[in-house]
Amino acid sequence: VNIFFFLNGTKVSQYMADVLEDSRDKVQENLLANGVDLVTYITRFQWDMAKYPIKQSLKNISDIISKQVSQIDNDLKARASAYNNLKGNLQNLERKNAGSLLTRSLADIVKKEDFVIDSEYLITMLVVVPKTSYADWQKTYETLSEMVVPRSTNLLFEDHDSGLFSVTLFRKAIDDFRHKARENKYTVRDFQYNEQEMNADKEEMTRLSTDKKKQFGPLVRWLKVNFSEAFIAWIHIKALRVFVESVLRYGLPVNFQAMLLQPNKKNMKKLREVLNDLYKHLDSSAAAVIDSAMDIPGLNLSQQEYYPYVYYKIDCNLLDFK
Repeated sequence: VNIFFFLNGTKVSQYMADVLEDSRDKVQENLLANGVDLVTYITRFQWDMAKYPIKQSLKNISDIISKQVSQIDNDLKARASAYNNLKGNLQNLERKNAGSLLTRSLADIVKKEDFVIDSEYLITMLVVVPKTSYADWQKTYETLSEMVVPRSTNLLFEDHDSGLFSVTLFRKAIDDFRHKARENKYTVRDFQYNEQEMNADKEEMTRLSTDKKKQFGPLVRWLKVNFSEAFIAWIHIKALRVFVESVLRYGLPVNFQAMLLQPNKKNMKKLREVLNDLYKHLDSSAAAVIDSAMDIPGLNLSQQEYYPYVYYKIDCNLLDFK
């Protein structure tokens, strides 16, 4: 249960980083619990009587928290799926309009006046020519096959490596022209000018971009709110575990005090030694584990996890930006 709550908070925080994209450095400032940073919330923790009435049984309280976090998890999956589909479709269209002239969409490059349109005999083709071969192209394109219209080539666009040339020829010479162009290391692009299809792609990209912007703000707000809810629920589960484990180990009546310690890493070993000296009389079996570096049969806990006192770790670093 504890792991489920931790993973739920981690999923929300990591997905927030994905959604913020280039602004992911701002994620940490959005990871708040009840409007304050996580360490402040923990150090000022008070049980939320309204959400989790203490007059309820422990099982009922646990069920309330579990249902709440399960709902967050289900909502996150649904919202993430919808947003990711939208984002993926937009990225696919953007990739079509970027990259090499050999593969990218040509819709935003060419114009209607670059083509011979609605001719029964003539067709305009688009050829990608390496920059180092511009001079050879100009010398040879008219003779690559029969029926190429003289002086019909124009440079329409170029990137770092290549240029996109138009050339007009008779339709019956298409196959021969393709073959000869390939032999000369020119690439004929499969492209037919269709204004309706090109406009449809542009409109789709505009629509997707607009939808993404509309969903971005509400999604980030939802993630902030529900990260807070998941983290708060996780800390309440920690409090429940401290109580239950203390009763199980030390019995009734309840006579214990929960404390929060935040040591530096270099002081961890020393702190363990001091705590063990203070409380080893509470649980001789735990002291034996520490002394002999053996596990307690049936508990399946390593020596680092079992001490004479009840111990639970709270990790506030829910993001890994490696």
